[in-house]
Amino acid sequence: MIKDIAWWYYQYQRDKIEDELEMTMVCHRPEGLEQLEAQTNFTKRELQVLYRGFKNECPSGVVNEETFKQIYAQFFPHGDASTYAHYLFHAFDTTQTGSVKFEDFVTALSILLRGTVHEKLRWTFNLYDINKDGYINKEEMMDIVKAIYDMMGKYTYPVLREDTPRQHVDVFFQKMDKNKDGIVTLDEFLESCQEDDNIMRSLQLFQNVM
Repeated sequence: MIKDIAWWYYQYQRDKIEDELEMTMVCHRPEGLEQLEAQTNFTKRELQVLYRGFKNECPSGVVNEETFKQIYAQFFPHGDASTYAHYLFHAFDTTQTGSVKFEDFVTALSILLRGTVHEKLRWTFNLYDINKDGYINKEEMMDIVKAIYDMMGKYTYPVLREDTPRQHVDVFFQKMDKNKDGIVTLDEFLESCQEDDNIMRSLQLFQNVM
């Protein structure tokens, strides 16, 4: 899914892109390309391509949650992506303004596509930490995992049982909650993911729907 999102923005022909971005008729203008280039793992040319695609889908320069859900749903026509898109939108909306600017989008995309394992895990932890209290509880993990299964739809193979998300979360949480206090801290999350190949493989599968 990460590659699908990137394709959505990279589909515009590179040979037709001008050297300078056209910023006119846009309500929100992103930070300078040099600054974004320094803050992300993208080149200036790649940022130009990404911005052209972003502006094409969001002429105002920002995307709200409803538009984000509509765009995301196109990638999962056989499932219900609305709940997961809601959680994902709020992970992108780091300032909690109710809208995602180009800077927000490209920063997250840089981590998901080209970040280190540690950076990707920290971003994933933030996604699962729905109420942003610095911890993941079992209910939050269940909400995210169930949303992912709902998004994948009934056409998954093999067909998933209804209790599969709960079983998945039970196994994950038991391994991650090292001190058995009912919550998973960032340190516990990072340690568990990096020491358990099964957890890491599962998270990599889940990252493919981001």
